[in-house]
Amino acid sequence: MNQAANNQMPAISLAAVPGRRKATVELAAEIERRGFSGIFCPSFGDAMGLCLSIAHVTERVEIGTAIQPIYFQHPTDLATSAGYLHEIADGRFRLGLGVTHGPVHQRLGMEVGKPLSDMRHYVGDMRAAAKQAGGLPPITLATLRDKMVGLAVEISEGAVWANASRSRMAHSLGLIPQDRLDDGFYVGNMIPTTIDDDREAGAARNRATLSGYVTLPNYRNYWKDAGYEEEMTAVEVAMEAKDKDGIMAAMSDRWLSDCTLYGSVGEVREGVEAWFEAGVPSPILVPSSTSGGQMKAFEEVFAAFE
Repeated sequence: MNQAANNQMPAISLAAVPGRRKATVELAAEIERRGFSGIFCPSFGDAMGLCLSIAHVTERVEIGTAIQPIYFQHPTDLATSAGYLHEIADGRFRLGLGVTHGPVHQRLGMEVGKPLSDMRHYVGDMRAAAKQAGGLPPITLATLRDKMVGLAVEISEGAVWANASRSRMAHSLGLIPQDRLDDGFYVGNMIPTTIDDDREAGAARNRATLSGYVTLPNYRNYWKDAGYEEEMTAVEVAMEAKDKDGIMAAMSDRWLSDCTLYGSVGEVREGVEAWFEAGVPSPILVPSSTSGGQMKAFEEVFAAFE
């Protein structure tokens, strides 16, 4: 099915790599010109700064952080920045917030509490500062497991997953009241995407992308809940043995096809359509390539959705 013909184009994840920041901003303008539905900036690099630059070179496309870690900035300061960006973007900006992962906390020497209570307090403090900030953009919480989905429903205007299993989405979306969905509660998912007629090469690229995620307990527990207990238990055995090849071998094709997109243009486009049909109105492609870097990956995605 042709997404463009049905006004169903995916969004795209975009990050600014040092040395190519100007080219990345120019790429954002091209993403809008080609009709993609949104541009969402991940936590590495300056996501807020990139979103502001994108706001200046685009006019229509939705912009958002996916995600801005709450431990990186005081909530009042972030409320001010977010309010400014939302105004400059003429209401197109969406603030995605997340707690990020344990290895990041350890690398930066951060002391953190419990994710749910920390997020609740942070959003509350942002909303308390909203008047002085000129109002806040819609807030989206980075979600994975059920309790954070519930918190997103309670205190925010949307939920965004990363590397979710499509087969699990019916369960996850069932936690969101239908009236909230009808009122525009945002639902998105970041999906590693590799386009290559050599399907095995694409799979290998996506396995490499997710090799770090499977070492994170929260992700393994999510995928166990999604029906991949055998795979995640095998990952744990390989981790205990410090067997990197064993970790990769534990990442089955069945699991990989449920949480990433890879293969030919037709296979990837069918996969995007399957995400729409699963009730995710904003599948966010995270492009990678088997034969080049970020710019090559975007060339391949652009060609696929012409």
